[in-house]
Amino acid sequence: MSDAKASPAPVHSKRKIQLVDFLLQFRWILVIFFVLPFSCLYYFSIYLGDIKSERKSFKQRQMEHEENVKEVVKRLGQRDASKDGLVCTARPPWVVVGMRNVDYKRARHFEVDLSKFRNILEIDTERMIAKVEPLVNMAQISRVTVPMNLSLAVLAELDDLTVGGLINGFGVEGSSHIFGLFSDTVVSLEVVLADGRVVRATKDNEYSDLFYAIPWSQGTLGLLVSAEIKLIPVKEYVKLTYKPVTGNLKELAQAYADSFAPRDGDQDNPSKVPEMVEGMIYSPTEGVMMTGEYASKKEAKQRGNVINNYGLWFKPWFYQHAQTALKRGEFVEYIPTRDYYHRHTRSLYWEGKLILPFGDQFWFRFLLGWLMPPKIALLKATQSEAIRNYYHDHHVIQDLLVPLYKVGDCLEYVHREMEVYPIWLCPHRIYKLPVRPMIYPEPGFEEHKRQGDTKYAQMYTDVGVYYVPGAVLRGEPFDGTEKCRQLELWLIENHGFQAQYAVTELTEKNFWRMFDGGLYEKCRRKYKAVGTFMNVYYKSKKGRKTEKEVQEAEQEKAEEESPEVDEPAED
Repeated sequence: MSDAKASPAPVHSKRKIQLVDFLLQFRWILVIFFVLPFSCLYYFSIYLGDIKSERKSFKQRQMEHEENVKEVVKRLGQRDASKDGLVCTARPPWVVVGMRNVDYKRARHFEVDLSKFRNILEIDTERMIAKVEPLVNMAQISRVTVPMNLSLAVLAELDDLTVGGLINGFGVEGSSHIFGLFSDTVVSLEVVLADGRVVRATKDNEYSDLFYAIPWSQGTLGLLVSAEIKLIPVKEYVKLTYKPVTGNLKELAQAYADSFAPRDGDQDNPSKVPEMVEGMIYSPTEGVMMTGEYASKKEAKQRGNVINNYGLWFKPWFYQHAQTALKRGEFVEYIPTRDYYHRHTRSLYWEGKLILPFGDQFWFRFLLGWLMPPKIALLKATQSEAIRNYYHDHHVIQDLLVPLYKVGDCLEYVHREMEVYPIWLCPHRIYKLPVRPMIYPEPGFEEHKRQGDTKYAQMYTDVGVYYVPGAVLRGEPFDGTEKCRQLELWLIENHGFQAQYAVTELTEKNFWRMFDGGLYEKCRRKYKAVGTFMNVYYKSKKGRKTEKEVQEAEQEKAEEESPEVDEPAED
């Protein structure tokens, strides 16, 4: 035996307690007595509006849509470019679902009201297309389509997420390993351009360049007023299998990949690839992988099958229910399809635990669970500047899009630098397209024939990091700004992408290292967005934006770029 003494464990300094810590500790009082009741009233009013809309014929909705589009065009025509600020929607900054501050609206701007654009215009069962306006949210569309045994090909989990946000930004769901991101399921886009023209963009018409440039552009190329989106047939239930896995983070990542990506490369074989996939990492050594298949009511009702009516208000939060597989072992249950789609809504994944520390307890779920979730917009509206900044510095909400073969590296990085658990894993394809949009697969990926990849798409994973870092939970110092900056550099080095709803520390140079701006900037010039709509970097940038800063940046960008207009990309 060696006589050498074991080195002492490192001593970590403690973070100084601030007033904002106490405000957050007792914020649940405000949430219970103000945010939850008003959220309930808000959701109910929206529901009544949706029902009123659904009672109208599709023809009447389309006529109202056309009138509303004319109003938008008229409003844009009233703008004096020499006097008015840049164009943005009239939605209050706190209404946006996302963590980043919508500080660009603090600068002088020219508002265009799109609040009327919240109708489902058509469900075409022959073309398998849903035509919807941008403020239609996931709860609204699933309430209409699921009873018809139909669904959007990619239906994001949270009720409040809107079609416009998912197209102009990004959206992912458990079927994205088959269909790609939400924007990949779009068939056509109706857009009002800066000069007032109303155009319909598809992947193979004269506006194909605009069609490919709009995703991730954050509404900075034009005003989206409707979209046609792919529908798929579904059944009444989802047969969901929960499989616990143990090992180190690399081994958990491999088990996750094996849950949906055949090692023989037969990725397009439906007999080998589940229809829904999701993974959750609960610690550096434990995770649960979930795979689902649509199932008929007849199958679900067969003797011996377990049905979990997860939509009931008192049910355990989904991430905690899935975690029970670590003790009970692999199990299977049938969940009503719409309940499955919105399984993370009530608890806002696991962020609900921070908002209401006792919100997952049975007594609360039984008595007040029907009020959940709190409206994200109301949570933001009741935040002070100090609380908002505190969240930015001591809390992480990031969606990291990384190649499937680098998920293990990403998990190790997040554990080492942030130590945030649980972690959400959701696979998705990034397609090889005839043009290069803002996000794109690794050049030459198809030559490596890696697990999950095909000749036409590279398999990525959304690594969802949402919670308080371990250091903060232990009362230790944590530099959220620097950690975010280093994480973004890691993504750039590993051909990853950061969801733009999140807080970012990217400089403009690094922003365009992460995202490809070629097609985007061509469309900015061609469709006269420069000088009318804010550049996507400045819209995503952290911190307050002054009118002078934005206008000077736009002018500088315009002077740097060639005045020549590129022809639209051809398929």
